[in-house]
Formats: sequence, structure tokens, C-alpha cells
Amino acid sequence: MHHPDLSPENTVLAWFARAAERGNPYAQLNLGLMYKNGNGVTRDDARAVEWLRQAADQRLALAQNHLGSMVYQGRGIAQSDCQAAHWFALAANQGDPSAQQNLGDLLRTGRGLPRNPELALAWYQRAAEQDLASAQHLLGECYLRGEGTPVDHALAAAWLRKAALGRHAAAEVALGLMVRRGLGMPVNEPEAAYWFRRAAGRGDPAGQRLLGLCYLEGVGVPRDAKAALPWLHCAAGQGDAEAQFSLALLLASGRGGACDEAGALALTTRAAKQGHVLAQYNLGNMYAHGRGVPTDVRQAIYWYRQAAAQGAANAQFALGVMYANGQGVARDEAVAVDWYRRAAGQGDASAQNNLGVMYATGQGVPQDDAEAVRWYGLAAEQGHALAQYNLGGMYSSGRGVARDSVRSYMWMLLAADAGDPAASANKAIVARWLSPREIEDAQDLSRRWRRAKVHAA
Repeated sequence: MHHPDLSPENTVLAWFARAAERGNPYAQLNLGLMYKNGNGVTRDDARAVEWLRQAADQRLALAQNHLGSMVYQGRGIAQSDCQAAHWFALAANQGDPSAQQNLGDLLRTGRGLPRNPELALAWYQRAAEQDLASAQHLLGECYLRGEGTPVDHALAAAWLRKAALGRHAAAEVALGLMVRRGLGMPVNEPEAAYWFRRAAGRGDPAGQRLLGLCYLEGVGVPRDAKAALPWLHCAAGQGDAEAQFSLALLLASGRGGACDEAGALALTTRAAKQGHVLAQYNLGNMYAHGRGVPTDVRQAIYWYRQAAAQGAANAQFALGVMYANGQGVARDEAVAVDWYRRAAGQGDASAQNNLGVMYATGQGVPQDDAEAVRWYGLAAEQGHALAQYNLGGMYSSGRGVARDSVRSYMWMLLAADAGDPAASANKAIVARWLSPREIEDAQDLSRRWRRAKVHAA
């Protein structure tokens, strides 16, 4: 076999090549890894596969695992999950911990093999018991989430701690979150910050973000917005969308330094483009209201749509308003109703109120007072002041519900207390038409309603 890239100086490669050609599986493995990683030779995936296969055919477990990885990634050979599983299984059954973890990954996700979380857990266990930190982390996550086993916080923490002590950054983050939330152990915020710091120091973006948020919120460390900034910057620079969004809010508020609207806009945009739903909604608001950027309703609608498609009720409500008013789009009450209904179905009180208005007025839907009352009632029970005022009006006029002056005044009192200007202005006028007993009954009902809300909270 000809090796054009061999040189007199490259004696290591030369010796491996000679031994490999004579059938030494360890030389074949090392030669394959040199070509795979480009160590001392130009990277050549096809040649790496050729040498790894020769070693794998001689039952060398490490070569079988590396060959499985090449097949899984489609490097130097056609990609095949089934073939990758074949090589991983051969190596795993010989006790190779990395192959055991890789085989567990395929079983966990159902790639190349039928999905089998229980068997995946067993392979992770075998690899973890050989002190493979990445397998210990995955085993801990399985116990934490109940994948292939009932949820067991004690076992999750035990395996995550082993992996964390083995300097596995993702395990440090996961353990920190368990400690912070008190899952299977007492809440310990300083310890949580300790684990986040360890992960952050290894360059882990999640650890950097969480440590930054600890400083921002004063969790386990003194509250210090300036100390939060560099950690959030580090995570954001690595593309962590949550860190980008949090840093954008920090820069927009001016906490920790001067206000930086341009920086906040850039970071919000970066997070939104990665699919961060709150960033998409906030970006829509920024364009809709000209906050830190020229008003652009088309851009606002675009970003609201992105967030709405991910189920963001506030973005769905915003789109309903824009279609109802014809802002940046042709006015379309039926489309507005559709967006209101999506948000209202998720419990958005403003959408529920507006949907009530649409039914009460017959805009975009057939006029239906009973449906209007139903939607007003859902929003009113959440404390939505305008919905309480509207519901009071329905009771006053007997639309969609039996006329009831006491309940009408009760909802008006609640709306006024919640800050609705129309209710505040009109409640004294409405009271003139009620008897002292009716007023007293309405006040008693409003007090009971407030008490019930306090107890429910």
C-alpha cells in the first residue's frame, strides 16, 4: 500500500503503517485514529474507515466503537444508524464503556434500533460503573426524568454527583439545578452556585448563564448585576439563546452599567432567530411600538407570528389586535377571532375579554350574548378589570344572562378597584338606582370574591 504523505521525519506514522500492513490491530487502530483526527497526517476519513475496519474485524473493541462513530456520522462511509448500532453492540458486549454509552444513546432515541429506554438505562449503568463520567451524567438524567425507570431523585443526585466530581460540566449544571430546586434534598442555593461556577469555569454556556442569573437574582451569591454581566456575555457569545435574552433585558434596563438599547436589540434578535419565544415576542413589541428601533409593523407581525406558532398566548393576542384593527395587515375580524380564540384557550385574560367583545358585537363571529358572557366571565374571574366591567354590563342589561342588579354592581365594584376608568367613573351613578340592601349585598359578594382569590393563591 502506498503512503504518499509519509516523510522521513514522520517516523511514528511510518512505524504504525508498517505494523498495520502486517495485520497488527493496535497499529491499524492508531493509524485509523491519526487519519480520523488529522494527527501528524492530513485528515482523511475514507482512509480512517479503512484502517479502523481492519482493526474492528479483528475484534478490537476500541476500533469497533470508533468505526461505529464514523458510520453514525457518515464520515468516510455512507451514514447508517443500523450499521453504527452493529459496531457499537460488538464493542459494548466486549465491555467498552464508550460503546456501551453510544449503544444506550441509540436505544434511548430509537435510532438504528427499536426504542427501548429500559435497555438504554442498563447500558448506561454498565458504562457508568466503569467511571465514564458522561454515562454517569446520562444515567442521572434518566433517573431524574423517569426514562426507562421510575423517577428517583436520590439515585439521580448520586450519579450526577459522581459525574460532576469527574469534572463533567453538564452534570455539574444538572446537579446545581437539583440542589437549587430541592429535588430529593434540601434547597441549598450557595451549593447550586458552586456547581454552576465549576461548569462556567470549564466554559460551559449553561453554567455561565446560570451563574450570571444567580448574581442577577442574588441566588446563593450576593446580588450583583455587574458581576452577572461577564458571565452572561460569555454564554451569549457561545450562542446560548437564553443568555442572549437575559443579557438583552439587562442591557435595556441599564442595570450593571449604562443602558445599551442597540446592544439589547442585537441580542434579542440573535435569540429570536434561534427560536427563543420570549425574544420573538419582545422583538415584535419593539417593532410594534418603536422601542429602541423604528416602528415597523410588518416586522412586528413577522416576529409575533414566530412566537405565536410556538404557542405564545401573548403573541397570539397581539396578532388578534392587529387583525382586528388593521395594523400592518388588511383588517380581518374572522382572523382576529381565530388568534383571540387560540390565546383565550390558553387562559389569556385579555384575549378572553376581546373574544367576549367579538361575540357581543357579532364581529368575525355570529352575535351570541351567551358566549360573550362565558368569555367575559373567564377573564373576569382572573381579575381582568375591563372584562369585569363588561360582565357587569351584561348582568345589568340581562344580555346572555338573567338580569341581576346586585351581580352587575358587584362586578363594577371589582372592576373599579382593579383600575378600570369607566367603572370608577360610573359606579356612583349606578349605585343611585340600587337600594341600600342591594348595594350591601353587592359589596358582600365582592368581598367574598376577593377572599376566595386570596385563599386560592
